[in-house]
Amino acid sequence: MSVIDIPPSPVRLAAVAAPGQPEPTPALEQLYRGFEQELLVPLWTQIGDLMPREPRSKASAHLWRWDRLLALADEAGRIVPVGRGGERRAIALANPSLGGRPFATPTLWAAIQYLMPGEDAPEHRHSQHAFRFVVEGEGVWTVVNGDSVRMSRGDFLPQGGWNWHAHHNAASQPMAWIDGLDIPFSYYTESQFFEFGRESLPPAERISPEFSRSERLWAHPGLRPVSQLQDQPTTPLLAYRWVDTDRALAEQLALEAEGVPATLSPGHAAVRFCNPTNGRDVLPTLRCEMHRIRQGASTLARQEVGSAVFQVFEGRGRVTVGERSWDVARGDLFVVPSWMRFEAHCDKNAASLDLFRFSDSPIFESLHAHRTLVQPR
Repeated sequence: MSVIDIPPSPVRLAAVAAPGQPEPTPALEQLYRGFEQELLVPLWTQIGDLMPREPRSKASAHLWRWDRLLALADEAGRIVPVGRGGERRAIALANPSLGGRPFATPTLWAAIQYLMPGEDAPEHRHSQHAFRFVVEGEGVWTVVNGDSVRMSRGDFLPQGGWNWHAHHNAASQPMAWIDGLDIPFSYYTESQFFEFGRESLPPAERISPEFSRSERLWAHPGLRPVSQLQDQPTTPLLAYRWVDTDRALAEQLALEAEGVPATLSPGHAAVRFCNPTNGRDVLPTLRCEMHRIRQGASTLARQEVGSAVFQVFEGRGRVTVGERSWDVARGDLFVVPSWMRFEAHCDKNAASLDLFRFSDSPIFESLHAHRTLVQPR
């Protein structure tokens, strides 16, 4: 290949007079042109960006209003079909600082999914881990490897990667929920796989049982089937019901009132959804929790390596993320980027502020890169 045929280098280096930088000279400029030609980048020109004193997330703190999301999803339900190819009527949150990509944070995907009465979302599977969390409605069943699982308000439904799944709406009304996945993490690590499933579900799977097979086997607190003693990387329990989550949060606050240390901080109860085979997170890349803040109470200010997405399940309050603060209500979603300060306060006129939270913490814990800073009052 002649010199003329060499494509221009994407590397661009400039000699600048700045602290920690070599003195700009013609020799330095010539050295930099050689670096560019050989696709080399010296650390001394990049260290401030590559190795900052603390995490500087590319994502921004941002809030999406549920009423607006729901209205747009309903409009999409009338004009955008669900079927093979598009697969899902899922509308992703796009963080304003991530260049228009459908990513809530650099590692997390969050979307509102909407299914019209009688509609089926076709079967497929993917290597990305996923979950569904229901804020509104009832009547959709997700079918995972042939197991039909009811979806109702407040239910958390995890979906381990590479499991067949489809959805069908057996109700007379549309239904919306949020999807959470590790799509951005899989995208950037180039580790994703996808496969189409059956074109339609057989009648034996288009059923609407009160409890799925997974619940009948696994949803018994503290009781593990002796026939299933092998640890599993993702939870085999496909539905964590709101009635159980609600009771656990209420009891934490009741114990606190009795003087028992049961909460994260005064007025702040929280539970983590766990894999019953090993006690760890339900999914290897996603941590999912429910938080309840008592009337008039506040959380401690917290910073954490890794990002999180929150959805208001019930109540009203005010949240602060970095320099941004918003009044929030039922259904609203917001993002907390990595190492950005977060705190929440429940309105004095609300019984509580219930927040569903999911994060990428398991990734950083596995890499021994997780760090948390909690600021006491």
